[in-house]
Amino acid sequence: MGARPWAARIAARGDFLHDVRPSVNPTMPVAPVPGSPPPSPEAAGPLRPHPLLLRYYADEAGRRRRVGAWFDATAPRYDRITQWMSFGSGHWYRRRALRRAGLAAGASVLDVACGTGVLAEHARSLVGESGRVVALDPSLSMLLRARERDAGRLARGTAEALPFAAASFDLVTMGYALRHVADLRCTFAEYRRVLRPGGRVLVLEITRPASRAAHRVLAFHLGRVVPALARLGRRGAEARELMEYFWETIDRCVPPERILAALEEAGFSTVERAVDLAVFSSYRAVA
Repeated sequence: MGARPWAARIAARGDFLHDVRPSVNPTMPVAPVPGSPPPSPEAAGPLRPHPLLLRYYADEAGRRRRVGAWFDATAPRYDRITQWMSFGSGHWYRRRALRRAGLAAGASVLDVACGTGVLAEHARSLVGESGRVVALDPSLSMLLRARERDAGRLARGTAEALPFAAASFDLVTMGYALRHVADLRCTFAEYRRVLRPGGRVLVLEITRPASRAAHRVLAFHLGRVVPALARLGRRGAEARELMEYFWETIDRCVPPERILAALEEAGFSTVERAVDLAVFSSYRAVA
């Protein structure tokens, strides 16, 4: 009942497309895409981006509840906190990544796990009036912030079960949320399904650096400094805990090579990863 006023406020503007939160079973096998490479030996179960972090939850259902509650609670302050995380580089980096992915006027874009709509807003400015941007997120609080940013049409749902028809988009994007999905294989299979032939996927993520010195610096900044700053202000306890959780998911995320392999298993071609400042990864592929 508590979520309905948020949904009503979004729907009243006429930019709310779907309110779909499907029941996703992360253990359900994903049907192979015709022409894709054979699945890896561990393909019987979900390919989690990181292990279940038992400090915060006991199982997958608990993970979804806990992470969803954090995002709902911290949505009003989320942009400021993430700018601290990226030393203020978040906006220009996202825009550059979209341009490098070939985004141009007239394209149709789906931004998955859009959060407050930063990436979707930049996409909308690049596709222009002739293009289309849909911003999807499971959090109603985040969608409300995205609406205030004028990030495009809004949809509620998850990456593992996108509420869209096949071959609907030219570009699917995800900014710093891959660590929050239940299954990389299921997610990438859905991305490929909703992309038109020749469409592209762009995934931005923070990666654990290979250098020990760089890892220590990043651990101190993301694991201590950012949580301490996030603690200041309204809903500070939730914000601090979410930032601590962010660092743990980065530190324990599967290696980039496994993410690239999962994209190939989903049937993508021209799979590549670009790295900036040793930690900012940009994964690109063609459907």
